[in-house]
Amino acid sequence: MRRWTPWIWSCSNSLHLVGVRGNFRYMADLSSLLQLGQQMQFRLSEIQSQLAQQTVTCSAGGGMVQATADGRGQIRAIKIDPQAVSQGDIEMLEDLVVAAVAEAQKRAAELYQAEVRKLASGLPFPLQLPL
Repeated sequence: MRRWTPWIWSCSNSLHLVGVRGNFRYMADLSSLLQLGQQMQFRLSEIQSQLAQQTVTCSAGGGMVQATADGRGQIRAIKIDPQAVSQGDIEMLEDLVVAAVAEAQKRAAELYQAEVRKLASGLPFPLQLPL
């Protein structure tokens, strides 16, 4: 009767045979890696909920239009100065709204990236997190 023989996939992209009695170091490494992944997932969800509470406000046209976004990039408010409406230039007003929203979302993304970089800097190996 044949005995089951475990195989390990290594970084060199080749399979290595592990002795029948086993090398439990690989299992411990895998266990710690899974635990690290769970901790990162928990911390990332904490960061996302914190970012939902933070806001970023940007303006365009010298403050005629203001856009407020949360840390996740969701637009929460837009304020338009009444003078901008009274001028009658709708195209300019539309452009100012687009510019203020784009800047608010850009700053929210920068805030998110900074928080994720802090999380990634504590890792024991270089890992690129999706930003």
